[in-house]
Amino acid sequence: MTTKPKAKKFRIRRTGPGATEAPGAAPASVAATAAAPAQAAQSAAPVTSLPTRDATTGKPPAPGRSKTPEQEIDDIKREGLTGRQLRLARRMAQKNGLAATSDYDAVRLLRAAGIDPFQNTNMLELVPADQKQGQDQLPARLAENKVQLPQTMPVDKNTLPSTESRSPADMRAMEIGQIQRDIARRRRRRLLLMLARLSAFVFLPTLFAGWYFYSVATPMYSSKAEFLILQADNAGGSGLGSLLSGTQFATNQDSIATQSYLASKDAMVRLDRDEGFKAVFSNPAIDPIQRLPENASHESAYKLYKKYVKIGYDPTEGVIRMEVSTPDPAVSARFSQALIGYAETRVDDLSQRKREDQMRDARASLEKATAERRAAQAALVGLQENSVLDPEGVIVSLRNQISNVEIQLQEKELQLAALQDNPRPNRARMAGVEGDVRRLQELLNRLRDKMTEAHAGGSSLAQQTAQIQMAQADLATADLLMQSALQTLKQTELEANRQVRYLTTSVEPVASQDPSYPRSFENTVLAFLIFSGIYLMISLTASILREQVSS
Repeated sequence: MTTKPKAKKFRIRRTGPGATEAPGAAPASVAATAAAPAQAAQSAAPVTSLPTRDATTGKPPAPGRSKTPEQEIDDIKREGLTGRQLRLARRMAQKNGLAATSDYDAVRLLRAAGIDPFQNTNMLELVPADQKQGQDQLPARLAENKVQLPQTMPVDKNTLPSTESRSPADMRAMEIGQIQRDIARRRRRRLLLMLARLSAFVFLPTLFAGWYFYSVATPMYSSKAEFLILQADNAGGSGLGSLLSGTQFATNQDSIATQSYLASKDAMVRLDRDEGFKAVFSNPAIDPIQRLPENASHESAYKLYKKYVKIGYDPTEGVIRMEVSTPDPAVSARFSQALIGYAETRVDDLSQRKREDQMRDARASLEKATAERRAAQAALVGLQENSVLDPEGVIVSLRNQISNVEIQLQEKELQLAALQDNPRPNRARMAGVEGDVRRLQELLNRLRDKMTEAHAGGSSLAQQTAQIQMAQADLATADLLMQSALQTLKQTELEANRQVRYLTTSVEPVASQDPSYPRSFENTVLAFLIFSGIYLMISLTASILREQVSS
């Protein structure tokens, strides 16, 4: 058996096809010179697998010691291969049809197949000539790959091999740094895109709004006024009404009604008819956004009216506040005075109608009571005309006469009874007494007949008396009703006087010297907030939809 010759300080290795220089090995020329006899002996031998070298000593394992694939992969990891070399090994393994589970496993399989994954010719051959050739043709391909032609080398570049040996930690740090740079680059790109969107949807519209408010918008002069509605003093009232009198609760409904009227289209039409509201805001000197077009309808003018005429009511104080804005300060003061006059007229109309309704009802009640009393009195007079003047007196007189006749009759009957008790009465005297009894009885019958006999109108004295008494009772009732109606009328007049409403102007409108609108800074900030909110809502909606679609 022939042993391989060894050179001092150099490790002799095989120079067959697919062989490569391990880290720390001698140059190819030296190795070839030292191993010339061995090459002559092994030139006819087939290509065999290259053993995996030890990362610490750089020597192949001792004969008879077989390593497991895991140990070989660990040894390969300790060699300090770069990421580029590992990727090239994976590509080489895929090209040669080797099923590698990792980059290090690809290196192991290539070395086991006798292929050096880091040879220049193998690194340049990325696509094989025939994908269907098997591993039985590897020696032929390796022989072909060994053929190299002379190449021109650049003069101004360093083509020497790198002497850097990077550890896996350095490679990992380099890859992490590259990932961080990529993340920073993507963040910068996204930041630039976000700034572009903000500029297009937020900053530019805000800038345009600020330019309009500061340079284009027509200044508006406002005049402010405050007025309240008061009730007349309650001179003689009592109860809950007197407690609420003089407070804002007594005129709360009237104040709300006045506020609604001043903010209505009716007030705008009346103001345009009296003061020319449309003509003022149709002036060509006003900017196009605030200007009212020529021959504008009431609806368009009313929209502008609600914008520049602001009416507010404070229920705790009972004060109505009004602010009118126009391009001319004098016109705004004139409009305010006109609107206050309209409010005063409306307050008078509201209270006047209420007073008239109450007075009309009270007067109607009094007239009805008076008519009923007159009818009762006329009925009583008619009864008195168609009957005895005083039937009640006549009845009393008849009753007195009947009583006297009955007494006399009783005396005569007693006298007659006494004479009849005598065994030998005086006939002449007894006949006289009997005649007196007969006459008194006849008189009593006649008096009783007078009580029930019919008189004028076909009614007796008793019936006439009852009718007169009923007529007198009706008359008395009519008198009471008329007195009550008269008292109600007087009370209604007092209440109507107390219900009178007065519009008192606490703050008179004064022409402004400085414009109140537009508020350029506040409006610009408001426009920025509005555009930012719209952009934020759209962005959130788009992000949610994108997430839902991607999931």
